[in-house]
Amino acid sequence: MTNFSKIALCAMVIGAGTLFTSCNDSDDPAPVQLSLYDKLGGETLVADPTHPGQMIEHGRLSYRCVVDSTITLIVADIVNGANGNLGAHFAPIAGEVFGPDMNTTNVAILSDNLTDFFSFNTGGTNAVNTYSGLSMANAHNPAVNSRMGAKASPANYDKFEGYVVAAAALNGVTDPTIVGEVGTVLESLRSTIVQTQ
Repeated sequence: MTNFSKIALCAMVIGAGTLFTSCNDSDDPAPVQLSLYDKLGGETLVADPTHPGQMIEHGRLSYRCVVDSTITLIVADIVNGANGNLGAHFAPIAGEVFGPDMNTTNVAILSDNLTDFFSFNTGGTNAVNTYSGLSMANAHNPAVNSRMGAKASPANYDKFEGYVVAAAALNGVTDPTIVGEVGTVLESLRSTIVQTQ
Protein backbone atom coordinates (compact mmCIF):
# COMPACT_ATOMS: atom_id res chain seq x y z
CA MET A 1 0.00 0.00 0.00
CA THR A 2 1.45 3.38 -0.93
CA ASN A 3 2.06 6.03 1.71
CA PHE A 4 -0.68 8.18 0.15
CA SER A 5 -3.14 5.27 0.30
CA LYS A 6 -2.31 4.65 3.96
CA ILE A 7 -2.74 8.35 4.75
CA ALA A 8 -6.07 8.49 2.90
CA LEU A 9 -7.33 5.33 4.63
CA CYS A 10 -6.29 6.60 8.05
CA ALA A 11 -7.94 9.95 7.33
CA MET A 12 -11.22 8.24 6.46
CA VAL A 13 -11.19 6.14 9.65
CA ILE A 14 -10.34 9.13 11.85
CA GLY A 15 -12.86 11.33 10.06
CA ALA A 16 -15.62 8.78 10.58
CA GLY A 17 -14.81 8.59 14.27
CA THR A 18 -15.10 12.33 14.73
CA LEU A 19 -18.71 12.26 13.53
CA PHE A 20 -19.81 10.57 16.74
CA THR A 21 -20.50 12.60 19.86
CA SER A 22 -21.27 11.47 23.37
CA CYS A 23 -24.10 12.68 25.58
CA ASN A 24 -24.16 12.76 29.34
CA ASP A 25 -27.69 11.87 30.48
CA SER A 26 -26.94 12.17 34.19
CA ASP A 27 -28.24 15.01 36.30
CA ASP A 28 -24.68 15.94 37.20
CA PRO A 29 -23.96 19.33 35.63
CA ALA A 30 -20.19 18.77 35.73
CA PRO A 31 -18.89 18.18 32.20
CA VAL A 32 -16.97 15.01 31.55
CA GLN A 33 -13.31 15.83 30.97
CA LEU A 34 -12.09 13.69 28.10
CA SER A 35 -8.42 13.00 27.65
CA LEU A 36 -6.80 13.89 24.34
CA TYR A 37 -6.60 10.15 23.64
CA ASP A 38 -10.37 9.90 24.13
CA LYS A 39 -10.96 12.90 21.85
CA LEU A 40 -8.98 11.11 19.14
CA GLY A 41 -11.18 8.01 19.39
CA GLY A 42 -10.26 6.49 22.74
CA GLU A 43 -10.39 2.78 23.44
CA THR A 44 -13.19 2.03 20.97
CA LEU A 45 -11.97 -0.83 18.79
CA VAL A 46 -11.98 -0.32 15.02
CA ALA A 47 -10.64 -2.35 12.11
CA ASP A 48 -6.94 -1.74 11.56
CA PRO A 49 -6.63 -0.53 7.95
CA THR A 50 -3.01 -1.66 7.60
CA HIS A 51 -3.44 -5.05 9.30
CA PRO A 52 -6.53 -6.76 7.82
CA GLY A 53 -8.44 -8.88 10.31
CA GLN A 54 -7.01 -7.06 13.32
CA MET A 55 -8.61 -4.49 15.58
CA ILE A 56 -6.98 -1.40 17.07
CA GLU A 57 -8.05 1.25 19.55
CA HIS A 58 -9.33 4.26 17.63
CA GLY A 59 -7.16 6.68 19.67
CA ARG A 60 -4.06 4.61 18.97
CA LEU A 61 -4.91 4.44 15.27
CA SER A 62 -5.30 8.22 15.21
CA TYR A 63 -1.85 8.69 16.72
CA ARG A 64 -0.27 6.07 14.49
CA CYS A 65 -1.70 7.71 11.36
CA VAL A 66 -0.43 11.16 12.39
CA VAL A 67 2.98 9.75 13.41
CA ASP A 68 3.36 7.87 10.12
CA SER A 69 2.30 10.91 8.11
CA THR A 70 4.78 13.08 10.06
CA ILE A 71 7.58 10.62 9.29
CA THR A 72 6.55 10.58 5.62
CA LEU A 73 6.61 14.40 5.45
CA ILE A 74 10.05 14.57 7.09
CA VAL A 75 11.50 11.90 4.80
CA ALA A 76 10.00 13.59 1.72
CA ASP A 77 11.64 16.88 2.65
CA ILE A 78 14.96 15.15 3.30
CA VAL A 79 14.77 13.56 -0.15
CA ASN A 80 13.83 16.88 -1.75
CA GLY A 81 16.46 18.82 0.21
CA ALA A 82 13.88 21.34 1.42
CA ASN A 83 14.26 20.71 5.12
CA GLY A 84 17.17 22.88 6.24
CA ASN A 85 18.94 21.50 9.29
CA LEU A 86 16.33 18.85 10.04
CA GLY A 87 18.07 16.55 7.56
CA ALA A 88 21.19 16.46 9.74
CA HIS A 89 19.10 15.60 12.78
CA PHE A 90 17.41 12.64 11.06
CA ALA A 91 20.33 11.67 8.78
CA PRO A 92 20.96 8.24 10.37
CA ILE A 93 17.30 7.27 10.02
CA ALA A 94 17.15 8.54 6.44
CA GLY A 95 20.37 6.64 5.74
CA GLU A 96 18.71 3.42 6.84
CA VAL A 97 15.72 3.96 4.59
CA PHE A 98 17.63 5.18 1.54
CA GLY A 99 20.82 3.19 2.05
CA PRO A 100 21.79 0.22 -0.08
CA ASP A 101 19.73 -2.16 2.07
CA MET A 102 16.54 -0.01 2.08
CA ASN A 103 15.86 -1.02 5.71
CA THR A 104 12.56 0.32 7.03
CA THR A 105 12.47 -1.90 10.11
CA ASN A 106 13.80 0.83 12.40
CA VAL A 107 11.36 3.38 10.96
CA ALA A 108 8.54 0.98 11.90
CA ILE A 109 10.03 0.72 15.39
CA LEU A 110 10.23 4.53 15.57
CA SER A 111 6.57 4.76 14.54
CA ASP A 112 5.55 2.22 17.20
CA ASN A 113 7.61 3.98 19.89
CA LEU A 114 6.15 7.41 19.08
CA THR A 115 2.63 5.99 18.92
CA ASP A 116 3.19 4.30 22.30
CA PHE A 117 4.63 7.48 23.80
CA PHE A 118 1.82 9.78 22.73
CA SER A 119 -0.95 7.25 23.38
CA PHE A 120 0.29 6.49 26.90
CA ASN A 121 0.98 10.10 27.85
CA THR A 122 -2.33 11.54 26.66
CA GLY A 123 -4.76 9.15 28.33
CA GLY A 124 -4.43 5.74 26.66
CA THR A 125 -4.59 3.58 29.75
CA ASN A 126 -5.01 0.19 28.10
CA ALA A 127 -2.03 -2.16 28.41
CA VAL A 128 -1.40 -1.87 24.66
CA ASN A 129 -0.37 1.76 25.24
CA THR A 130 2.79 1.40 27.25
CA TYR A 131 6.02 3.23 26.54
CA SER A 132 9.32 1.63 27.46
CA GLY A 133 11.67 3.56 25.18
CA LEU A 134 14.36 6.07 26.01
CA SER A 135 13.58 9.27 27.86
CA MET A 136 12.93 12.16 25.50
CA ALA A 137 16.28 13.73 26.47
CA ASN A 138 18.21 10.53 25.70
CA ALA A 139 16.19 9.69 22.59
CA HIS A 140 17.17 13.03 21.04
CA ASN A 141 20.80 13.12 22.18
CA PRO A 142 23.19 11.72 19.54
CA ALA A 143 25.71 10.87 22.29
CA VAL A 144 23.17 8.39 23.69
CA ASN A 145 21.09 7.51 20.63
CA SER A 146 23.14 6.84 17.49
CA ARG A 147 19.99 7.12 15.36
CA MET A 148 20.02 10.90 15.90
CA GLY A 149 22.53 12.76 13.75
CA ALA A 150 22.57 16.08 15.61
CA LYS A 151 21.02 17.77 18.62
CA ALA A 152 17.76 19.57 17.90
CA SER A 153 17.68 23.35 17.73
CA PRO A 154 14.62 25.54 18.37
CA ALA A 155 14.23 25.94 14.59
CA ASN A 156 14.33 22.13 14.15
CA TYR A 157 11.59 21.74 16.71
CA ASP A 158 9.47 24.48 15.14
CA LYS A 159 9.76 22.65 11.83
CA PHE A 160 8.85 19.34 13.46
CA GLU A 161 5.75 20.89 15.06
CA GLY A 162 4.75 22.18 11.62
CA TYR A 163 5.03 18.66 10.23
CA VAL A 164 2.83 17.30 13.02
CA VAL A 165 0.12 19.91 12.36
CA ALA A 166 0.27 19.18 8.61
CA ALA A 167 0.14 15.43 9.28
CA ALA A 168 -2.84 15.87 11.59
CA ALA A 169 -4.67 17.81 8.86
CA LEU A 170 -3.87 15.08 6.32
CA ASN A 171 -5.61 12.67 8.67
CA GLY A 172 -8.71 14.76 9.28
CA VAL A 173 -7.64 16.15 12.67
CA THR A 174 -8.43 19.83 12.14
CA ASP A 175 -10.53 20.78 15.16
CA PRO A 176 -8.67 23.83 16.55
CA THR A 177 -9.21 22.69 20.13
CA ILE A 178 -7.70 19.26 19.50
CA VAL A 179 -4.84 20.68 17.41
CA GLY A 180 -4.21 23.17 20.22
CA GLU A 181 -4.04 20.33 22.76
CA VAL A 182 -1.57 18.47 20.54
CA GLY A 183 0.47 21.68 20.37
CA THR A 184 0.41 21.95 24.15
CA VAL A 185 1.73 18.39 24.46
CA LEU A 186 4.50 19.12 21.94
CA GLU A 187 5.44 22.38 23.67
CA SER A 188 5.65 20.56 27.00
CA LEU A 189 8.43 18.43 25.48
CA ARG A 190 10.38 21.29 23.85
CA SER A 191 12.81 21.97 26.70
CA THR A 192 13.71 18.29 26.93
CA ILE A 193 14.12 17.67 23.19
CA VAL A 194 15.76 20.95 22.12
CA GLN A 195 19.34 20.61 23.32
CA THR A 196 21.02 23.45 21.42
CA GLN A 197 20.32 27.12 20.99
